[in-house]
Amino acid sequence: MTINVLYLAHDLSDPAIRRRVVMLKAGGAAVSVAGFLRDANRMADEKDVPVRVLGHTADGRFAQRIAAVVKARAGLARHLSGLRRPDVIIARNLETLALAKGARAQFGGSVPVVYECLDIHRLLLDDGLKGRLLRAAEGQFGCSASLLATSSPAFVEHYFKSRSNLRLPVMLLENKVLDLEAHPGLWPPIARPPRPGEPWRIGWFGAIRCRKSFAILSEFAAAMDGQVEIVIRGRVSPKEFPDFERQVAQAPHVSFHGAYRNPEDLSRIYGEVQFVWAIDFFEEGLNSEWLLPNRLYEGALHGAVPIALSSTETGRFLARRQLGLLLSQADVAELVRRFEALAAEDYLSLFATLADTDRSIWAVGHAECQALVRQLAALGSTTAPAEAGFIIPSPLQSEG
Repeated sequence: MTINVLYLAHDLSDPAIRRRVVMLKAGGAAVSVAGFLRDANRMADEKDVPVRVLGHTADGRFAQRIAAVVKARAGLARHLSGLRRPDVIIARNLETLALAKGARAQFGGSVPVVYECLDIHRLLLDDGLKGRLLRAAEGQFGCSASLLATSSPAFVEHYFKSRSNLRLPVMLLENKVLDLEAHPGLWPPIARPPRPGEPWRIGWFGAIRCRKSFAILSEFAAAMDGQVEIVIRGRVSPKEFPDFERQVAQAPHVSFHGAYRNPEDLSRIYGEVQFVWAIDFFEEGLNSEWLLPNRLYEGALHGAVPIALSSTETGRFLARRQLGLLLSQADVAELVRRFEALAAEDYLSLFATLADTDRSIWAVGHAECQALVRQLAALGSTTAPAEAGFIIPSPLQSEG
């Protein structure tokens, strides 16, 4: 039986929203989307998915986003009018969790709600009044939710168990690559050491919002004087980088190639680099320490060796599997030392270990999409899990 999912999206411009909708559809669900918009609407052309724009928000403007949520809540009946009654509502991030109760009321008040939280905003971790108010709001908005979906066990350990007011069963939903084509012949990937005279290429792809990463990588590339090239692709945060093109132009051996299609372009863009930068300082010491980023899974699936800090959740994830180029500290001196000593045979050894992993660690296909939809469908039955803090075992989880 097909289930109907209403997906409340924090940003219809985010490629991850489209990926989740495609995943739900591939699992057999019928999906409607209502969400906020910050840039071009990536859901506008998605076939058989009704999309309602709730309003416009701006990156980094927290007060403006609160005002947009209040306005959307007042007009929710109008925005949701004509949509099919959902069997499940998924609320992505806190701003749409604030709308979930109102959306639920529009359809009779008994629809299960899933809170999907894949990042922990720094204000939620604030020890002052702002943080306490936000955590109280999260607890209030999510008190009647049935399930929390999050992407890293460290988010559960360091926030949801210890700081959040929510007490919900948890489903681990990692940021794995959605690969519905699943051509087995493409795995394992093929090694691509640089030709004689060519540089090592490090890809920094995805959400480009970390000024510290840019500073380290650009200084590192300059210090290596042509032996290393930094290739940047993705969505650049205008708040963090108001003059990004000028900064790139002034950085030797650093190039920016704009946005890309996900998943359509992943094989090509990761195939052009030997390494992927899987380090983030955007919320250093907090969210950045705990996340398992999209680029980790994307890079590894396509044969790009991850570079990570050993002290982070990403570093621990890789260390358990003896993968990647792990750094004790992410600074220019450490990178120069490691890459000046890097020989082709060292890279080939790192690559071979990566290529020997199980593909399911990095990607999900139709079977995992169907498992997700089955778990969502079970929320409306008496068999749905109810123990707070329980991470639901499922085919969506990797080994270890």
